[in-house]
Amino acid sequence: MLAPLEPPLRFNALITPHRSLSMRGFAVVIGIVAAVNFTAGMVFMLKGAWPVFGFCGLEVLLVWLAFRANYRAARAHETVELTDGELRVRRVDAKGNVRAFSFQPYWVRLALRKEPDETTHLHLVSHGKELEVAAALSPHEREDFARALQAALTNLRTAPLPPQ
Repeated sequence: MLAPLEPPLRFNALITPHRSLSMRGFAVVIGIVAAVNFTAGMVFMLKGAWPVFGFCGLEVLLVWLAFRANYRAARAHETVELTDGELRVRRVDAKGNVRAFSFQPYWVRLALRKEPDETTHLHLVSHGKELEVAAALSPHEREDFARALQAALTNLRTAPLPPQ
C-alpha cells in the first residue's frame, strides 16, 4: 500500500476509460437482443428447425459475456497527483493490481507527441526515463490534461519557497 502524499495536493486527476453505455442502457440492449433472438428462435422452432433456438440462446449469452468483460475492463483507472515534493502516477488495472511511478516534480517534463493520424501520446520524461500517461483520454482531452498538468508544474516551480 502506498503512503498518502503530503498535503497540499497541487494537482489531482483521476483518469478512467470512457464507457458510453450505462448499466440501465446495458439492460435495455440485452433485453432487446434476448427478445429478438427468442422470437427468431421460436419462428425457426415452429418450422421444425429446433436446433436454431439453442444457437439464438447462445448468441444472447455471448453478447452478455462480451459486455461483462467490457465493464470489468472499465474498472481500470489512473491517478496523477502532484505535491511539492513528488509527482505520482498510480495505475490500477482491471484486476485491481496497483503500479505506482514517482517523479521529482522539478526535473520532470511533459512531452506531448502528435502522430500524423491526429492521435497524441503524453509522456512524463525525467532522467532518461519515460512514462506514458492519460492513454485512456481522447486526443483533445489529453491535450487539455497536458496543459493543466504543465500549468500545475509551472506554478510549483515558480512558487516562492515557504519561510523557514
